[in-house]
Amino acid sequence: MADLTLDYQLADGIPNAPDENAVYSWVAATLDYLEQNDKAVELTVRVVAIDEAQELNLEFRSKDYATNVLSFPFNSPVELPIILLGDLVICQNVVEREAKEQQKSAIAHWTHMVIHGTLHLLGYDHIEENEAEEMEQIERNILADLGIPDPYQTTDNMELNTQ
Repeated sequence: MADLTLDYQLADGIPNAPDENAVYSWVAATLDYLEQNDKAVELTVRVVAIDEAQELNLEFRSKDYATNVLSFPFNSPVELPIILLGDLVICQNVVEREAKEQQKSAIAHWTHMVIHGTLHLLGYDHIEENEAEEMEQIERNILADLGIPDPYQTTDNMELNTQ
């Protein structure tokens, strides 16, 4: 199991966010799947409301809307005895709205967004089609290990797009 330190933060006024142990287990499952357990790993997961998510998305991505998850990888200028992955900012309102729209359980979508964001912190991306296919397959595999269905399939077996 990964040697993981998680700084879990809830912005003021955030109700019904997953508990810290659940978030920890989802990050750990991602690290374990990728065999990223040879060094200690630290990251921050912050759950925010729409206004903070929109502000950060505008400032760092020049997109004036709240998105589900923002990833801020940390690139150390020197080698450290631990891996500081960076920060994930997850917008509760967007995640829960998307879960309803996609007819998924909220907890399944939360799990997916934490795994998705953690993969971004580890250098995975979905800009190019081949990168997207690789990242999505890793997500599917980790989620399946956790007993969660394929997030990219609707009941009609049509692919969904996530950010």
